Amino acid sequence: MISPRILIIGGGIAGTTLAWLLHDRGLPFLIVDRDEPATSSKVAAGLLSPITGIRLTLSWRYETLYPEALAFYRDKEARLGLTFYREVPTALLLRDDKAVAFWQKRREQPEIMNYVQPTSGPLVNESVFDNPNGGFEIKHSGWLDTAAFLQASRQYFQQLGCWQTGHVGMDQFDREVIWQGQTFTQVVFCTGWEAAKHPWFDWVPFQSAQGTVLQISADIGSEARIVNRSCWVLPRGDGTLRVGPTYEWQFQEAYTASPAAVAGLETKLRELLKRPYQIHGSQTGVRPIIRGRQLLIGRHPTRAHLAFLNGLGSKGVLRAPWVARQLVEHLIESKPIEAELDLAGNF
Repeated sequence: MISPRILIIGGGIAGTTLAWLLHDRGLPFLIVDRDEPATSSKVAAGLLSPITGIRLTLSWRYETLYPEALAFYRDKEARLGLTFYREVPTALLLRDDKAVAFWQKRREQPEIMNYVQPTSGPLVNESVFDNPNGGFEIKHSGWLDTAAFLQASRQYFQQLGCWQTGHVGMDQFDREVIWQGQTFTQVVFCTGWEAAKHPWFDWVPFQSAQGTVLQISADIGSEARIVNRSCWVLPRGDGTLRVGPTYEWQFQEAYTASPAAVAGLETKLRELLKRPYQIHGSQTGVRPIIRGRQLLIGRHPTRAHLAFLNGLGSKGVLRAPWVARQLVEHLIESKPIEAELDLAGNF
């Protein structure tokens, strides 16, 4: 049996996680990445939370995805001698009467309450955060320093000679995979929302959303948790905070936030934070979202040498280790992909 050699296009969370899984199996690969300063993965706050959304629902397959993600990032920390993932609680503050009503229903569900940490006393320091409607503390949540994880992984793979900066033309790989004179058995596109521009995948129903995160400083006392109400505030442990996100479903220029979106985020921040703050910068990325799907993976329906790992959306840090493993097992061991996730089955 000939050992497969895989070309990975895109070195974000999806492509980097896939590379680690191939590396752990001893399978040869090469990542080709354009090394752009602002990408969805580099901008991402890397939040992981079991309870999400306006309706306070349980995140898709969290009971499966979170343990695998945690083990994956802890293993990479041990191997690289760095810390990327901080497991910290989230103080979720209810935004209005509708949210209070949702919570009264959700708290009766055991699968939700498994992730709620009982607390006594005020949930947050109300001289720092406005909290008229109460809330609750979420356990088994946290955040990954995505930029640090990607940079350390890149350096590791560069030393092994399996990371290369470059741009792959969209007209390549019609019948075979040859990149700069090297032949590969498979190419996996991990290019995020820009896959919609690729002629092989322009039929995938992307509905991507642009998002902006602010970098600020403010005196929030000893608060080290993620605090969330309409927007989230993430203490990074170095005296700075990240605040987000925005959702722009219609955007004219990628990676450039609209003034209206930023103003809306600032309004939410002022409603949450009672303390003065200073904005030091912002970052904007585009979340790869596939309409009506959690994500899609697998081989192209008519060109088996082309594969796809995409649509991780705003939960890429959580989903990437599990879904990349599904793809590796499909490509290497011919294991079937679940119907709802299978790219070819949704052609």
